[in-house]
Amino acid sequence: MSTKLTIAALLMSGVSTQVLAQQQTVTVMAYAGLFQERYTKAVVEPFMKANPGIKVEYFPMPNSAQMLGTLRAQKAAPQADVVIMDVSVSKAATDEKLFNKIDEKVSKNVADLYPNARIPDVDGVAVTFDNLVMLYNGDTVKDAPKSWMDLAKPEYKGKVAIPGMPDIQGLSLVLIMDKARGGTDYLQNVDKGITALGEIAPNVQTWEPKPEVYPVIISGQAVIGAGWNARAQVNADTSGGKLKTVLPQEGSVFQINTINYVANGPGKDAGAKFIDYALSPEAQKAFTESMFYAPTNAKAQISEAAIARTAVKSMDKVIPVDWIALAKVRDPIMEQWRRKVIPLSR
Repeated sequence: MSTKLTIAALLMSGVSTQVLAQQQTVTVMAYAGLFQERYTKAVVEPFMKANPGIKVEYFPMPNSAQMLGTLRAQKAAPQADVVIMDVSVSKAATDEKLFNKIDEKVSKNVADLYPNARIPDVDGVAVTFDNLVMLYNGDTVKDAPKSWMDLAKPEYKGKVAIPGMPDIQGLSLVLIMDKARGGTDYLQNVDKGITALGEIAPNVQTWEPKPEVYPVIISGQAVIGAGWNARAQVNADTSGGKLKTVLPQEGSVFQINTINYVANGPGKDAGAKFIDYALSPEAQKAFTESMFYAPTNAKAQISEAAIARTAVKSMDKVIPVDWIALAKVRDPIMEQWRRKVIPLSR
């Protein structure tokens, strides 16, 4: 090899080494399955295209509780930079000082978030809103249900699928029915909601639909139940319309997913850069139009077709819930569920 070629090769090698040295990695811990698939395409891949010096590694987890367990185990040497999890679990992680505070210093887009996206005493901020809906198999259930209590109708004996407590979906249904039956303070008691679920319980085929409630209803194993709107909308499309959804007359509740900045994460400022992008109008628009979570950035310009499939157009039916305060009384509600609802199941 000539001297000139050797020098050129060394120079090229030096450039490649420099590029590799400048490459940063951000590890995002978030939900597995459909969420991972849609979030990667709508947010992660466009972020990497816009930031070629940053690689995003997606670390999937089945639920927020397992994310929290992983964060605790890694506290001394965190492996994740960004975590997307349920707000009540985010509060627990905040209390344990596992996160950095996300404010305008971390992301300029925080200033454009809806007021309820910034939760007191939580270091993260809301990145998606979702809401509980009734699901049903359109081939079997010909008339669209109107009330959550339709789940107690005799024709649905052994045909109801609801993700029960400790899943937040079961808890949400308790809160909805408690208010519908005249409950005035869910932090004091939810007796009316527990009674209502006790009336539905004899019809329940499973409180633990696997792999999740949507395919169970699409397949006809069960024909009616409850689930999250975002996943329901996607499954409605992929099922060819077999899965149907409705927001019953008693209303629904919002579920909030927060995005969180892990304290002492290995990606450092690259993690903040990803968070800033995830909260941006363009990322919020892309994910809402991909998976029908309601956006948290007020400046996101969502298509009419997509926004109509979120709870944004039905805000008058959304019951306000203080999930942080509720976390303090969740165990007593769970105990009532075990004693007064589960024994009534078939």
